[in-house]
Amino acid sequence: MGSEELLVPPAPPRVPETEWIGYTPYPGVLDEAFDDRAEPRAPWQPFFKSLQHLGLHELTRRWDEAKHHIRENGVTYNVYGDPRGMERPWQLDPIPLLLGSAESSLLEAGLIQRGRLLEAILHDLYGPRLSIARGLLPPELIFANPAFLRSCHGITPPGRRYLHLYAANVGRSTDGAFWVLGDRTQCPSGAGYALENRIVLARMLPDAFRDCQVHRLAIFFRTMRETLRSIAPHNRDNPRIVLLTPGPFNETYFEHAYLARYLGYTLVEGGDLTVRDDRVYLKLLGGLQPVDVILRRLDDDYCDPLELRPDSSIGIPGLMEAVRAGNVAIANAIGSGLMETTALLAFLPALCRELLGEELKLPSVPTWWCGDPRAREHVIAHLSEFVVKPALAGMRMEPVFGGELSREQRAHLALEIRAHPSKYVGQERLALSTAPVLTGNRLQPRHLVLRVYATATGDDSFAFMPGGLTRVSASPETMVVSMQRGGGSKDTWILSSGLVSNFSLLRPPGTPVELSRGGGDLPSRSADNLYWLGRYAERADGLTRILRVILRRLIETAGPAEVPELPALMHALARVCARPGDRPIEDYTGTPEAELIAVMNEAKRPGSLVSGLLSLARVAGTVRDRISTDMWRVLADLGDVRPSKHRHFPGTNGDLRDKGRSRTLSTELEWLDRTILSLAAFGGLAMESVTRGEGWRFLDIGRKLERSLYTINLVRHTLVQVHGHEGPLLESLLEIADSSMTYRRRYQGSLQTAAVLDLLLADETNPRSLVYQLAALSDDVERLPRDATRPGRSPEQRLMLSVLAELRLADIDLTAQPDPTGFRPLLDALLGGLVSSLPALSDAITQTYLSHLQTSRHLVGTEPEA
Repeated sequence: MGSEELLVPPAPPRVPETEWIGYTPYPGVLDEAFDDRAEPRAPWQPFFKSLQHLGLHELTRRWDEAKHHIRENGVTYNVYGDPRGMERPWQLDPIPLLLGSAESSLLEAGLIQRGRLLEAILHDLYGPRLSIARGLLPPELIFANPAFLRSCHGITPPGRRYLHLYAANVGRSTDGAFWVLGDRTQCPSGAGYALENRIVLARMLPDAFRDCQVHRLAIFFRTMRETLRSIAPHNRDNPRIVLLTPGPFNETYFEHAYLARYLGYTLVEGGDLTVRDDRVYLKLLGGLQPVDVILRRLDDDYCDPLELRPDSSIGIPGLMEAVRAGNVAIANAIGSGLMETTALLAFLPALCRELLGEELKLPSVPTWWCGDPRAREHVIAHLSEFVVKPALAGMRMEPVFGGELSREQRAHLALEIRAHPSKYVGQERLALSTAPVLTGNRLQPRHLVLRVYATATGDDSFAFMPGGLTRVSASPETMVVSMQRGGGSKDTWILSSGLVSNFSLLRPPGTPVELSRGGGDLPSRSADNLYWLGRYAERADGLTRILRVILRRLIETAGPAEVPELPALMHALARVCARPGDRPIEDYTGTPEAELIAVMNEAKRPGSLVSGLLSLARVAGTVRDRISTDMWRVLADLGDVRPSKHRHFPGTNGDLRDKGRSRTLSTELEWLDRTILSLAAFGGLAMESVTRGEGWRFLDIGRKLERSLYTINLVRHTLVQVHGHEGPLLESLLEIADSSMTYRRRYQGSLQTAAVLDLLLADETNPRSLVYQLAALSDDVERLPRDATRPGRSPEQRLMLSVLAELRLADIDLTAQPDPTGFRPLLDALLGGLVSSLPALSDAITQTYLSHLQTSRHLVGTEPEA
């Protein structure tokens, strides 16, 4: 689904306000917006009138704001193999696709009938299989099909519904007829993106949206919620419904998080669920809670590694047993992916007549299954006019356009088809219709495919979404419409001939609600991710602060020789970012600039600042349904640290001359300053804007624990051994800990080690001190959920009591005293004990609350132990 962003120059060249819409449709294909005389079609006339009134410059200004909204809200689509990966913004065009009421009525009637037909076929194939017995379907198309799941045979889904959300990809031919290019019955994607497209376009073009009388989408999603609630086998008044995602690396993960938040469901991964006594449970911090309905975005065979795909690490072992027992409803029902088999399109007309007693209203693009001899010879004889596709699911093959092959290539393809005929289908190549997209300051045509949706209703029928996800080709030359191949998307406006409903899933102002402070149930995986979100944020903050102090000193002096505290600071930096196998950083003290730049910018170097910020952004992506929009924007900005964009440093080979060195290091210092401000914004939002629930508590535990470890290591590796120039070093430590002002206000005179240690370790009024962090950490630990009936303190409570007592009882004056060799043994013993206790605290918290997150052990490929 997404590729190159549709960019509009910030200052487009002047174009007469009445001429910029100038548009030339492609000859020989249907254009959705303009007729053969290049005049707007009737449904589009109010829209183009509104655009003319708006003007190009105002449109581009609003479009710039809309793109900014898309980027800031983290609307993404992961294009596999793209260097930007999950950072790639969703590709949306500001010109929607408009469909009149007559056209939408045809689509609605055809899609509803088609949904009923596919459901009837599923009931038959996973039941009596009469369609095979009567010769309506060839048996090899089913029994040899990887999408046919024998584990599902004989299972009747709740409410006898297989398809709770159904989608079809629809194209339009030159005569204006709609043709189905493929059905999506397994876990149709795109509905969430359609909703986001609608929100963006409705805000950007409110006058055009109102003038065109566009149907709203909220009623469709309300129907979908009611349907999912109705199929719950238990607790129908208030069922627990979860949305099952493969995880943050899935191409449409944004949509999963977005829909979960919009519909009010808990977003879960396979590891969040477990099966006990044929019931599915959600692992919460407070224990296990039963799940009634799973809205899945996981392919059929990945759902249960015990019965379906043994190598799946993202499914739920035992799920099929819970389904068989009738204790959980899955939407869509497992096994429904069978209807996505391309070869089935050839048999749907006859099946519709047999099973529904009706003619197919919304036909498929003409399809021939090559397993049938007559169809095979027809395809081979007309290869130049056909698209050859895999007949069954799971076959790795891109569609082959026969007209683009040479004579020799077509001959080779014909031999392959004859050798394995049942593996291939031939489809007529549809001349897809076009619609205008905004490129620069002109509208240009692009081919399109429309994905339309229907949701099951209580009367064994379907409700049609008055909208959809329109996808457009990447360039004028191609008819391949794929987001993975650089295509874009459009909002789809279905126009009403009457009044438009104003219904919204959001409660209108003044609606009475039952007061509640619930909604705090937290899956353990989310707790684990929030905990590490806090740790990564503090780790980046600590590293950034020590780098900033060192850079400032190098910039403000003539060179390393004038920074006597540099060796101690570089030694401390080494311990902050060191990883096993790293070369000792002291080797670089002769040319520290090059090493500092490497520590900041080498993304592949473990412990570097860039790698830490990218890790922070990745873990933030796993909890995007748990954090606010503002916090997401801050974290997205921190993750936008592509080395190729920001990090070009001439002279980093150890020969930095004064002018180049100052310019380069000053640029780096500015980046560090911005990073600290962003991290401070994240910390402020975490403290001031997050409800004090269990999620916030684990985020805060991660932050406090990491900051405590950082402070201990910083002091331990700078002050345990007395240095000849301790004054400048003490000043640097106060700056790193953001405590210089407090020290000057209190002491005003020369720097003293005991006073600095007191401020950094034992002052409970200093929010940067170690004891302050540990006290707050102790309070968080006390408030963690636990079994109140069990006597005594938990392991983590006992550890916190011991750690705090040890620090509070320490005599800072004695601790600051060195022995005759310049070593501070009491300080070393104090910090050494603390630095071993805090990892033990982390382990105890993990053992008590997060240990079940370990991946289930698979039986496949394991050898018996000797």
